[in-house]
Amino acid sequence: MLNFRQSSRIIITCNKRLAPYLQQEVEELSFFPERTFQTGVELQGAINDCIKLNLNLRCASQVLYSLKEFKAKDADQLYSNLVNYPWEKVLDEDGYFSVTSNVNNPTINNELFVNVKVKDAIVDRMRKQTGKRPNSGPELDKAVIHLYWKDNQAEVFLDTSGQTLAKHGYRKIPGRAPMLEALACATVMATKWDKNSPFVNPMCGSGTVAIEAALLATNRRPGLFRKNYSFMHVLGYDESVYENEFQKIQRKVKDIPGLMIVATDIQQDAIKISRINAKEAGVEHLISFLVCDFERTQVPEGNGVIYFNPEYGERMGELADLEKTYKRLGDFLKQKCQGYMGYIFTGNLDLAKKIGLKAKRRIEFYSAKLDCRLLEYELYAGSK
Repeated sequence: MLNFRQSSRIIITCNKRLAPYLQQEVEELSFFPERTFQTGVELQGAINDCIKLNLNLRCASQVLYSLKEFKAKDADQLYSNLVNYPWEKVLDEDGYFSVTSNVNNPTINNELFVNVKVKDAIVDRMRKQTGKRPNSGPELDKAVIHLYWKDNQAEVFLDTSGQTLAKHGYRKIPGRAPMLEALACATVMATKWDKNSPFVNPMCGSGTVAIEAALLATNRRPGLFRKNYSFMHVLGYDESVYENEFQKIQRKVKDIPGLMIVATDIQQDAIKISRINAKEAGVEHLISFLVCDFERTQVPEGNGVIYFNPEYGERMGELADLEKTYKRLGDFLKQKCQGYMGYIFTGNLDLAKKIGLKAKRRIEFYSAKLDCRLLEYELYAGSK
């Protein structure tokens, strides 16, 4: 069986432009990244470390533990390398596994073909060594094997996560055009919010940004909402290690007396959905929800953060109407939010020009395949 204490290369993947926030999270967990790249972070650690990472990380997608590196110029060499790996020490002969891959090899034009080749090598090895073979298929809720293959360099990983970590597990009703939880969290981390002052989120939609803010402030980790990971379905798994890490994240939850998070939306259904999602996340009591136009949002006195995620005109809404909306956003920030830091997340920089305020920072993100910006505005109280 696998040695869950043996150190190897760990690759933690994330969506494009989230790597700086993922690195920050990894370092806060007392790990030392050896490399940060466009879509992830690399470090050394054991599978037991992967358990901790899976339960704690907010901005990650997958936590990959390296099993073997090798050279393969074509599918035949790939198969011969993999069929000689001791898969009987990794996978239960009566279990289930799936294969994912990231392939850039001149001899391959179909990743599905590669996935089948990896599956065949694993099954042939298992059948030869044990007389049995595990079942396999596309579902990611059991053991997952991941292949990275570029040119003639290949590496096979245990994907210790399985289903993506970027979805945090509390959002039972997504609403219209929801922001991915990992992205929403990273954008809140990118603001200058101190996690104590008010956080105001008009146009809250399904509530993801406000909920992620509440989770960050109270240190509620994604592992609280998820009970199944790929690492639970490989040989050598010790449930007591997981239980210990789960108890740790339970103990990390903290109260913030007087925390004020406000979420408003003009659509009653949006607020209803937001309440349901916030309840699933255990933070409904921390967020004040209200049905109203954003201009009627009550902004607490003093200072804090106000965060908008308006429509961009890509998937919904008409541009002419949105131009008026963006102008109203700018007027609202100037007139009602003095002393606050203002943030507008948008995938339409032409519309952003209608806001009528000069952004202090323009922080780059992607939402799906859209090039987006989190625009930061310093809203001075009185004259600068």
